[in-house]
Amino acid sequence: MVKVDLSGAAAFFTSAGPNYALAEVAHKMLTERSGLGAEFTGWLELPQRVKATELDDILAAAQLIRSRSKALVVVGIGGSYLGARGAIELLKPYPGPGDPRILFVGNMLSADALGGTLELLGDADFDVNVISKSGTTLEPAVSFRIFRELLEKKYGDKADEHIFATTDAHRGVLKSLADAHGWKTFVVPDDVGGRFSVLSAVGLLPMAVAGIDVRRVIDAAQAEFQALDLRSPENPAWKYAAARQHLYGKGYNIEILACYEPSFRFMAEWWKQLYGESEGKDGKGIFPASVEFTADLHSMGQFIQSGPRTLMESVVRFSHSRRCYPFPFEAEDTDGLNYLAGRDIAEVSHVAADAVKEAHVAGGVPNIVIEVPMRDEEGFAALVCFFELACAISGYMSGVNPFDQPGVEAYKKNMFRMLGKPGAK
Repeated sequence: MVKVDLSGAAAFFTSAGPNYALAEVAHKMLTERSGLGAEFTGWLELPQRVKATELDDILAAAQLIRSRSKALVVVGIGGSYLGARGAIELLKPYPGPGDPRILFVGNMLSADALGGTLELLGDADFDVNVISKSGTTLEPAVSFRIFRELLEKKYGDKADEHIFATTDAHRGVLKSLADAHGWKTFVVPDDVGGRFSVLSAVGLLPMAVAGIDVRRVIDAAQAEFQALDLRSPENPAWKYAAARQHLYGKGYNIEILACYEPSFRFMAEWWKQLYGESEGKDGKGIFPASVEFTADLHSMGQFIQSGPRTLMESVVRFSHSRRCYPFPFEAEDTDGLNYLAGRDIAEVSHVAADAVKEAHVAGGVPNIVIEVPMRDEEGFAALVCFFELACAISGYMSGVNPFDQPGVEAYKKNMFRMLGKPGAK
């Protein structure tokens, strides 16, 4: 289970400390389905549900794609791609022998980026996984039309065999297209919002094609959710949710998520959507930002250390590294680094993290440490379950509905009107 260390934040708490009684109420509201948005809490049972229904089909589709294609083009935006991309970059940042490349499109409206992906794909055999609840979101719809045309030119009347649609089970433009063309389909669950959907086919199919053991992920997630059902201030999700809400009440309204693994970058992007879209409403919310340590200590470090005291810092740390690289001894010691000789690079990184924590806390930045055993399938699953549960509890503690997103439609209405979409106002 994920561990949470609040020692770097304790000095910033009032004498009463985090409100664990309110965290308990929020947890109860969530599990009893008595809070706002309760109809979108199906993610709590996703591991066992997908294991009993779609997992075998997901694995079979992934094996088919891996056996015949050099690339999988994943078309999606927001929750339809961030979780999968976060998982793949965290666990498989460098494709192994026989692993198809996973290319993500449909998450922007950049002709240059789209053209670059097409050039990267070249003449390679590929499949497409289009992910959309409705099929009408502009960014993925534009990319999907382009890649459908490319499939048709490449494979002719066999093109439909290379399309996998993850969409609504019963309705929507994409579902209708899939039925009409006979595409293999997977389900975006009705009771799970996009940002909570990574443990469904939305995330699992691209992950499996990349070579990630998604059965391990699902088994670990099922165990993690069971462990996180602990009704106690020792529950790490309670600790994190209650601490960040307590600090928010004291004026720390920006949270930066940091990690010392560069491969964590898109996990941080997934986290930003999860928390930003869940909590930023009704004039409330902690602004989620992210940094990559130690690199950003040489660019953003000054601001974090000495800028406005509105920042709180949450740091994901992996206890064990997947590799061991002892620092070499040099007889001349011309660079003066022999004091590190024989020490593992991972140990040096852990010392750096301790030093940064000490400096930031002394500089007025509350620090929360989120510790995960290892950067593997179990570690990924644990992080997903932990962050999702803590997000829901934190949202309920702040008095908002953590599962809606009314604000995301405003720009779309303007965009469709300006583009001249029929019927748009």
